[in-house]
Amino acid sequence: MNNTSNFKNIADSKIIKKQFPVTGMSCASCAANVETILKRQAGVAEVAVNLASQVATIQFDPSAVKPPDLKEAVASIGYDLIIDESEQAKEELQDLQQRKYKSMKNRTMWALVLAAPLILISMVFMNIPYANYIMWALATPMILWSGRPFYTNAWKQLMNRNANMDTLVSLSTGIAYLFSVFNTLFPEFWHDRGLHAHVYFEAAGVVIALVLLGKFLEERAKANTSSSIKKLIGLQPKTVHKVLTDGQTREFLISKVNRGDIILVKPGEKIPVDGAVRQGSSFVDESMITGEPVPVLKEKNSKVFAGTINQKGTFQFITEKVGSETLLSSIIRLVQEAQGSKAPVQKLVDKIAGIFVPVVIIISLITFLMWLFLGGDNGIIQGIMSMVTVLVIACPCALGLATPTAIMVGIGKGAENNILIKDAEALEQAFRMNTLVLDKTGTLTEGKPSVGNIEWLNNNRKNLNINILYSLERVSEHPLAESVANYLKEKASGVVMKDITSITGKGISGWYNRKLYYAGGLRLINENRIIIGSRLSKLAGRWEAEANSVIYFADSSKVLAVISVSDKIRSSSAVAVRQLKENGIEVFMVTGDNQKTAETVAVKTGIEKYVAQMLPSDKSDFITKLQKEGKIVGMVGDGINDSQALATADISIAMGKGSDIAIDAAKMTLISNDLSIIPSAIRLSRNTVKTIRQNLFWAFIYNIIGIPIAAGVLYPLNGFLINPMIAGAAMALSSISVVTNSLRLKYSD
Repeated sequence: MNNTSNFKNIADSKIIKKQFPVTGMSCASCAANVETILKRQAGVAEVAVNLASQVATIQFDPSAVKPPDLKEAVASIGYDLIIDESEQAKEELQDLQQRKYKSMKNRTMWALVLAAPLILISMVFMNIPYANYIMWALATPMILWSGRPFYTNAWKQLMNRNANMDTLVSLSTGIAYLFSVFNTLFPEFWHDRGLHAHVYFEAAGVVIALVLLGKFLEERAKANTSSSIKKLIGLQPKTVHKVLTDGQTREFLISKVNRGDIILVKPGEKIPVDGAVRQGSSFVDESMITGEPVPVLKEKNSKVFAGTINQKGTFQFITEKVGSETLLSSIIRLVQEAQGSKAPVQKLVDKIAGIFVPVVIIISLITFLMWLFLGGDNGIIQGIMSMVTVLVIACPCALGLATPTAIMVGIGKGAENNILIKDAEALEQAFRMNTLVLDKTGTLTEGKPSVGNIEWLNNNRKNLNINILYSLERVSEHPLAESVANYLKEKASGVVMKDITSITGKGISGWYNRKLYYAGGLRLINENRIIIGSRLSKLAGRWEAEANSVIYFADSSKVLAVISVSDKIRSSSAVAVRQLKENGIEVFMVTGDNQKTAETVAVKTGIEKYVAQMLPSDKSDFITKLQKEGKIVGMVGDGINDSQALATADISIAMGKGSDIAIDAAKMTLISNDLSIIPSAIRLSRNTVKTIRQNLFWAFIYNIIGIPIAAGVLYPLNGFLINPMIAGAAMALSSISVVTNSLRLKYSD
């Protein structure tokens, strides 16, 4: 009853989504432990803990649970959640991470320095006087100083009844070290029983050195997986030139900029926040945001965006969006959230990771007991060594890093190539997509229609009709209406219209001087049984045959004018369609435009299957129909009228310069309007999913094969046993290979 009530409360409340850094995690079991404890908190709806980025993405109800409560819950199992979101806290966290990295580097370096003579003595000079004591002296600082983090973390986990990779490392090296100390101090215990007192200081010390080396290389590689985020953050300038009320200019930190401030931008400077030009003009390089290389002219009232670079001119602009509100900040936030999200395949891995360490400990104990009872005279010694080897060779890290590292690199590479991917599920869905539905206007075409001609029924009352047409079209949301309004604004003056009604997908109507007027497509005219004169009808037909859109302006009885509007096909559209087909994608075009215009655009872009004169709900129904046929459907659109279809599609892609609603509904956003990016996005998805599968295959195979061999399953057949040192090297190599394989994505096509 309580669970149901809690779920209902969460469902009814306002859920917010936040990302908090997590410290103290070392493996997939850690991530699983943190995720489990957070999910148990009242008010928490969803949690995803990313081992690679060391971040927890939490959706929670702030009225039911506060960040300090979440921090306390995570601290109760031996980790820490950083909830302070101030700039100072972020800098302190970076300093902490740097210090931790330097400490790991020093510990690794000294462990490797001490490991070299330790191996040499154990394998070559084992008969020199006091060899065991010398090896003891070399191994002790490796255990007590270099390996101290493993033991302290394992102790914390034990106190909280948890286990992780540190538990495996500390158990294996601790047992080998203590066993060797006992044999060094009390060799007669074994001699009296006719056995040699073996020591394994080199196994304990070298395992610490190799595991540390693996973790160090892994940290370096993981730093590269988030390089795209660092590049984006690097686009933000630290200081700005603010124009004060007395006209003087002073330099301020960017954190001191408020909405409504006037900022001066000099040649070569980065624009610090979003705003609108107030004075002056210049060309601005927006390629880092849009991907389009040609600088854009900015003059009075033009919009400017954070991170873009001013060219040679100087101008002032009024800030409109600051801090986290800017376009660049929203892009960074989207990429960070996407990198922290989980692909569906990760759910299986999480379940395995949650029980991995306890299962390995049980297997190691069974291994010891099997050797003890079946191993003969050397059973106890071989049992201890095999138990240690099982603990060393098991690698939850490879499993834990397999998916998130590939996701981080894939989504980061997408951001660098102007593809914003909302979450990991979108990447996996895009991999399976076999059908793509393209909207026409603003997607296949430039979405910047311009009026070619206006033909009137007659010149009587023409001036009044121009004013009525202008007044209707300037309030319409349709992009074609906007082009008509822009065309007429120099020729017309507005009149006061009454009861203006937007008729979705058809047009607009309004009353003037007790008379009803319409502006819209042929469907609107036919539905209202309005007469079209033969001359205007023939003219409209000819324009449509030339791939122009036609807008009809009419009163309640007859069409008063026809307007031709043309929208150029994007230069990249035909190339993109061809590449999509080469990738095995079936391409459809949907449009609210007329059949003839749709046919012309389809022929020019190489699309064989298209549907015209579709309302927004029709587009959504069309996608549903394709899905019922068993297709995995993608949808590309840019307008408010596409948002319903985007939400219905399995994978939705918005054009970056489209409406906010379309972008919000989409799983992917193309920051630039270059359609050829879509085939790139599909290839990126396929490469990422392929990499995840490779990583998981090798991580599973490594553990499935490695653990039984470490336990001694081959010993009865050929006498083969793995040395704990070799097991340590193999364990380190498995994690490094997974991260390195993910990094290959950065250089894929």
